[in-house]
Amino acid sequence: MKKSSTIFLRVVIAALGIVALAIMVRFPLTEGRAVNLDLFSIYADPFIIYGYVVSIAFFVALYQAFKLLGLVGQNKVFSISSVRALRNIKYCAIILSASIVMAVLFIMTSHNKDDDPAGFIAIAILTTFISIVIATTATVFERTLQNAVDIKSENDLTV
Repeated sequence: MKKSSTIFLRVVIAALGIVALAIMVRFPLTEGRAVNLDLFSIYADPFIIYGYVVSIAFFVALYQAFKLLGLVGQNKVFSISSVRALRNIKYCAIILSASIVMAVLFIMTSHNKDDDPAGFIAIAILTTFISIVIATTATVFERTLQNAVDIKSENDLTV
């Protein structure tokens, strides 16, 4: 892969992380029930705290993708570090999808009967599906890359 492509993808990942962080800081201030709350009460909401804790997995996955692209740029794709990065991305995607499902279950059981959670549930289903696709893709790449690393190490031993 060309070095300019990996640099571009790393910039895209960094921009995605910055945008996600900006949304996480700004969104709770504009949310419906938090409009009339003071700053401490907004960020002390258990659901907001849950969102921040779960987002750690998202940012770890972004970091691992950034690291993986760095290995690609250094022509170290067929290494154990690449396999570990893909494995970590897979685990983060699984954690995200499970956490989103738990949030949906919580909202469905505890929402106010006057509120309609359909929008939240639709977005949650979409993001869960995306997380599952990412986990599946990372698993396929991880297995393929692990096989390539095994073949490379066998060839290095015989030479």
